[in-house]
Amino acid sequence: MIPTFALLQVSFSNLINNAKPIPAAVELTLILISVLSWGIIFNKWRDLRSGRALNRQFLAAFRQTQQLGLAGAATISKQFEMAPLSQVFAFGYNEVDRQVRQHRTLINRVALERSLQLGISEEIARLERHMNWLATFATITPFIGLLGTVIGIIDSFNGLATAGSASLRAVAPGIADSLFATALGLFAAIPSAIFYNYFGHVVKEIGARMEDFSLEFLNLTESTYGG
Repeated sequence: MIPTFALLQVSFSNLINNAKPIPAAVELTLILISVLSWGIIFNKWRDLRSGRALNRQFLAAFRQTQQLGLAGAATISKQFEMAPLSQVFAFGYNEVDRQVRQHRTLINRVALERSLQLGISEEIARLERHMNWLATFATITPFIGLLGTVIGIIDSFNGLATAGSASLRAVAPGIADSLFATALGLFAAIPSAIFYNYFGHVVKEIGARMEDFSLEFLNLTESTYGG
């Protein structure tokens, strides 16, 4: 009796080398999407981790220099320009500086609040950049894999029709292609979905920190200018 593995003779390299044009295109597409997905994941992981660390450092320095007023805080913020909180501070400080230069005091708290909200919105948009691709990959790759599965099954039936008998050797290549496409689709979709949700949670957390910081900034501004 011939061993099953001898009949299948399927390995990763064989699947790639012996794949027909359409299954090969599907598999190559899924591989490229997976590579791109992991590239986005690693870059986003690095950016968010760096952003959280810089936020902690900036916030500690900001609170230590509050007695120096906005001018002292502005000096500190230049040391943490890549921190999301520092960018929010810059939006607020620019608005305060504009009002003080024109009117010698803070006269429009609403305008300041709007500037801070604009800073928060811009930072959230920056932090969420490319995350939509992860959501897209998580959605479409299972369907691309399903397409490869269907094509592989069709090839299996064609192999049966050509062989004229139900033999494992006739259906093995098509089944192997279909299962390989399914696996590639899941390999691309699952990490994309997991990290999209995780990054969304981190961005939401950073957004909450920026909202809290905007209140601290308003308090410091009012204590400095009595607005």
